[in-house]
Amino acid sequence: MTTDRDVAVAAWESLFRAQVTVMRSLAANWPSREISLNEYDVLFNLSRQSDRRIRLRDLNHHVLLTQPSVSRLIDRLVARGYVEKETDPSDGRGAIIELTDAGHGLFRRVALAHMGSITERFGDILDNDELQQLMELCDRLRDGAPVDQSGRNGDSSRAAL
Repeated sequence: MTTDRDVAVAAWESLFRAQVTVMRSLAANWPSREISLNEYDVLFNLSRQSDRRIRLRDLNHHVLLTQPSVSRLIDRLVARGYVEKETDPSDGRGAIIELTDAGHGLFRRVALAHMGSITERFGDILDNDELQQLMELCDRLRDGAPVDQSGRNGDSSRAAL
């Protein structure tokens, strides 16, 4: 007899395996030699801010990297001119990260190619109704996820632009 717990665990494993497979496929066909998928994720999150600025500790809540890894990645992006980093005026221990025009331009170029990869990966497998249902289910899972100790509920970037 199958229990609710068995079904929940099987669904979780299926979701997890699908996510790993899709991410590996997207990474294997990553459309840029200028930035990595993780660097793109940071630029994406900065581009979502109305002023293209975010506190570093807030950015950490949106990416799937550890805080030290994000800090090193930001330093590399600063060195390449894609972001600027300044001391947070409200908290001298913190930092504000801002997307530069060069970083935004790079993000847009890569985003267009990345959207094509996403469309190929999903559009050939699921129809529009299934994609809509998948999005709604994933949103429900994300919105209903328990908040962890850092105050995050797993909100991560999902769109390309």
